[in-house]
This record gives sequence, structure tokens and C-alpha cells, in this order.
Amino acid sequence: MDGGQIEIELHAALASVPQELWDACACPEAGDGGRPNDPFTTYRFLNALEESGSVGPGTGWQPRYLTAKADGQIIAVAPMYAKSHSQGEYVFDHNWAHAYESAGGRYYPKLQMAVPFSPVTGRRFLTRPGFEGAGQAALVQGMVQVAADNDLSGAHVTFCSAAEAEAGHEMGLMHRTGQQFHWVNDGYDSFDGFLAALSARKRKNIRKERARAQGFGGEIVCLTGHDIKPAHWDAMWRFYQDTGARKWGTPYLTRAFFDIAHETLRDDILLIFAQRDGVPVAGAMNMIGRDTLFGRYWGCVEDHACVHFELCYYQAMDWAIAHGLTTVEAGAQGEHKLARGYLPVETHSLHWIGDAGFRDAVANFLEAERRAINEEIEVLTAWGPFRNVPQEDHE
Repeated sequence: MDGGQIEIELHAALASVPQELWDACACPEAGDGGRPNDPFTTYRFLNALEESGSVGPGTGWQPRYLTAKADGQIIAVAPMYAKSHSQGEYVFDHNWAHAYESAGGRYYPKLQMAVPFSPVTGRRFLTRPGFEGAGQAALVQGMVQVAADNDLSGAHVTFCSAAEAEAGHEMGLMHRTGQQFHWVNDGYDSFDGFLAALSARKRKNIRKERARAQGFGGEIVCLTGHDIKPAHWDAMWRFYQDTGARKWGTPYLTRAFFDIAHETLRDDILLIFAQRDGVPVAGAMNMIGRDTLFGRYWGCVEDHACVHFELCYYQAMDWAIAHGLTTVEAGAQGEHKLARGYLPVETHSLHWIGDAGFRDAVANFLEAERRAINEEIEVLTAWGPFRNVPQEDHE
């Protein structure tokens, strides 16, 4: 599309956008009945957050979805929220907020184009095929205009794709990089095939960890779709509450989210449980994309050596290999993942700051931060667990 009049609309509820029109932009590849590339931007996932009260009044995540129309047709959409804090974002700007408010400014509310509570990379400027350029430009302009018209400190696009980061930077947004650890399936036919690519010491360590975990006194099961029963959500809720209370103080998702997930998201979800006599004692929840398994939540009611590594990392890798997925994203942070086959990758976000002086200060900070992250990724990759020589090393 080369031009024409584009109309931007702001929506306080996802229900005001027809599901088929949202998903035509968010996951057009799923039109063939297959999985979406990114389950987190589908209508059903975002609607579950809203309908469950996980976002909305009292949460600090007030929905402000964007749509762009051309000739009466929705050509682009974006999940966007007015934020009254910086919780649940995983691209931390607490220091920015402190500096801005110390100088007499008001940092909150701000705009956040993101998937709440989900540090996963994916498209944020969701466009119909064939409308990528016009749709992205319209959404960027619309986001900035909403922020400027409402005298907000800024607008932020977090965990966007590398291509979007490049396009947004060309449109005048500031580009920020971060780091996560992802596992890549290099055509392995089994978990042992993956282990064969590692140094002998790392192979031995992983085998030892798996043996300790699997000897906890019960069984490990993987469940998705109709194999997931209501009782499994009761267990996952207990695990999630325990971990959430320790990490964040207050868990982000409500209990109602898990009930809605049972009805509308079971096919998108993989639960991995360690259970004894049929009762889960630890569990991990993953979202399933077309090519990627996204690790999201973990928790336990009993402590067993290495079970966390087994459920969150090794079982996820096993499942990805068995189902032909190319990547496992195991969530934010965690250099301990390096020894378990997860390598550092760059993540991206885009930022618009209204105040010129503050914008310059942030730009200088981002340049220095970007250099440091690039150096860290280079160093960590070199320290990875994979063999550095072609010949077979013997155990």
C-alpha cells in the first residue's frame, strides 16, 4: 500500500474489535488452521487477560488497543496499555522514572505497547499481509500522537521483533537492546543428539541433573489440549501463586485467567508436571507457537534437586525436538541457562520520550547500554557449552 487516508482508533476494550479482524492482523499464518507464530498477541490470549481482570481497573494496565483502518478495512492493530507503574514489563525503566520525577516531571502514566507480563519476542505492530509499511507507520504515528495529546512522558514498545526495531528507529523512535537466553534446535533427532553437540563436561552435568530430577520419587508428565483437566489448573495456580509471591509480591494473573485458559487456550498451552501418585508437586506452564515453545511460569510445593531444570529446560527441549519446534524461549534473565544449552540473544524495544532534554539523556544511556550488552553477548557466547573443535571428545 503506497498511501491513502488511514484512520486511527483507540479502544478501551478488545470486545470492540471483531476477533476475526484482530487475528487477521495478529496471526494471519493461522488462517490455515495451524498454530500462530506468537500465541501472546492472539485475540483469545489478550481477551483472557482482560476478561479475567488481570489487566484493567486497579491493575495499572489499562487497555488502549490501537487499530488502523484504510478504506474502511482494519489493516493493523496493536496491544497497548496506559501504565501507572513499570511492573510486569521486564524491560526496566525504573531509573528513568526516578530521574524524571526527581527533576520535577511526571513519568506516569505512560503508554506501553506490549503483551502484559510476558517477556517474549514477537511482532507488536500487527499488520495484515501486504500492509506492513503503511500499517507500522500508522501505528507508530498513532501511539506517539496519543502520548503527545495526553501530555504523557513517553510511549514504549517492548520485546518487538528485530525488523520492527529497525523500522521504528528509522521512524524516529529510540532503539533499546536487551538480552535473553534461548535454545535453538539445530536439527536434533533426539535429546541425545543435542547432548552430542556439547562438551563432555557439560554432557555429564546435564545427564547427572536429569537423573537426579527424574529420581524424585514420582513421574513427569506433559499435558496439552484436552489432556488438561480443571484439577491441573488448581495445581498450576498454587505453583504460580507461590512463585509470584516470592518474585513480584503479588501475582499478576488472577485465578479467573486459568479458568478462561481452560476454555479457550488449552491448545496453546503445554503443562509439564512432576507428580507423585497422580498429584502434581511441581509444574511449568508453556505457551506453544508455530515454531517456538515459550516457557512462562514455574512453581512447586515440594523442593527436589534439579526438578526446576528438568521441567523448565530439559523437558521443554525434549518436547520441542519431538514436535519439530526450532526454539525454546525460557523467559527473562538467568545466566545459569547458559550451561544448559541456552545461548544469549539480543532483544529489542522502542521508545518515544516527549521531553527533549530527557530524550537526549535517555539516548546517551541507550548507546552506552547497547555497547555493553553486545560485549556481554559476545563473551557469554564464547563461554557456551558447545564443543569448539570438530573432532569427537570422549567421556
